[in-house]
Amino acid sequence: MAIDGTYNIEVDTPMGKQSVKLTMKTDGSTLSGTMESSFGTNEFSGGAVDGDKVTWSMEISSPMGKMELEYQGKVTGDEISGEMKAGNFGSSPFKGVRA
Repeated sequence: MAIDGTYNIEVDTPMGKQSVKLTMKTDGSTLSGTMESSFGTNEFSGGAVDGDKVTWSMEISSPMGKMELEYQGKVTGDEISGEMKAGNFGSSPFKGVRA
């Protein structure tokens, strides 16, 4: 399945919906990319691809300091959905479509 590409996603966080431009690139079973949001542009590497499942993590600078974000998702055709865990703030669902 072709996972590479750019997706426009929405993360439904406790602070409201956050719009994110996600760009993913695979190299075998390794995933890397960038995420552009109101927190700026952040790169990630060392993610994983297993069939249609993707996982990655990244650190962002937020008004509350640095925070680790962990993503788990599934790509189905041109759609992506899953959950994002934000440090001690719990998990938030996300979904989006290929740009």
